[in-house]
Amino acid sequence: MQTNLADFIKGSADGIEAEAILRACVHCGFCTATCPTYQILGDELDGPRGRIYLIKQVLEGATATRKTQLHLDRCLTCRNCESTCPSGVQYGRLIDIGRRVVEQQVPRPAAERLTRAALKATLPRAWIFKPAFKMGQLARPLLSPALQDKLPRTAPAGHWPQRSHARKMLVLAGCVQPAMAPNINAATARVLDAFGVQLLVAPRAGCCGALRHHLNDQDAALDDMRRNIDAWWPLIGHDDSTVEAIVMTASGCGVTVKEYGHLLAHDPAYAAKAARVSQLTRDLAEIMPEFEAELAGLARSKASGRVAWHPPCTLQHGQQIRGKVEAVLRAAGVDVTLCADSHLCCGSAGTYSVLQPELSHQLRERKLASLAATGADEIVSANIGCLIHLQSGTSTPVTHWIELIDRLLA
Repeated sequence: MQTNLADFIKGSADGIEAEAILRACVHCGFCTATCPTYQILGDELDGPRGRIYLIKQVLEGATATRKTQLHLDRCLTCRNCESTCPSGVQYGRLIDIGRRVVEQQVPRPAAERLTRAALKATLPRAWIFKPAFKMGQLARPLLSPALQDKLPRTAPAGHWPQRSHARKMLVLAGCVQPAMAPNINAATARVLDAFGVQLLVAPRAGCCGALRHHLNDQDAALDDMRRNIDAWWPLIGHDDSTVEAIVMTASGCGVTVKEYGHLLAHDPAYAAKAARVSQLTRDLAEIMPEFEAELAGLARSKASGRVAWHPPCTLQHGQQIRGKVEAVLRAAGVDVTLCADSHLCCGSAGTYSVLQPELSHQLRERKLASLAATGADEIVSANIGCLIHLQSGTSTPVTHWIELIDRLLA
């Protein structure tokens, strides 16, 4: 794709990266076939190829409009198109650049600005979100169905093992997960403890930065990333560090932390540290296969009934991790299956379900119908957003897959 970038971005870090991505696109249209929003809306501009053209025009100097902004807003950033693309177009990075430029050019309506400001202010700050979430749960019967969807009843976290092991790993507590599903990290700690690995939490680490980054608050997102690096550095910043990995139990956080090295590459104070953090980061699905043989011997009971595995987009497309969770579950004796169109997004996509509720709910209903067709008695996934979003539309239990492993080892 030929490009002629405008002076305002030509030669900048974003401009150089965007130009390389645009030139890689051969506008074949394979991506359109796997784009969830195009499948629903049938509009070329609501598919990756159309959005790439819109971004190209803006970067070449065309004036962005409210319509341009709407088409970019509708993108889930599921990155399914990246898995489909034969040319390796890094669409996720391109749309981040495009959204940032359009945001600077197109003022949003007051209601949208207020909603986005509230999301950026509350969700990444656990000390604000946790009490607000508890208050919302208490008032749940009085709230609208849409708000009730975001306020699930939570199961308490079980015990956190206190044994010390030679093998140690860090885990990111995150921002909303400790309030909405506190048992996920506790279950991870118990499972890894059974295999001789001690899971540590750095108290000052918090939101990975993804929420603000995808809401176009790039500077605040980078500050979130720097804070996490500072929190982890005393444990990983020396050659004889005993911490061998930074474990992500939410795939949405994992795909972001793995990109710290790229996102902070132009920060001289943090570039090397960010690269080190990205190098050490592993999704839980990359950790557990090591223990498959032991798991088969330790699992004390078989899972009753069939389990449907919903792979989050951030795992299968963002991190390009496929097949590992299913293998671990089968090693534990679980009858696990994928649903039809398992590559498609469930509609959660971070704050997408709040900002684009109609499209989000349509995608959720499609996904739940496919999951129900498997005849599963339980649905498991690997990202807090997917878990909460899917559970809001079904009575079938939706849990994190490590919680299922934890139950089998109990």
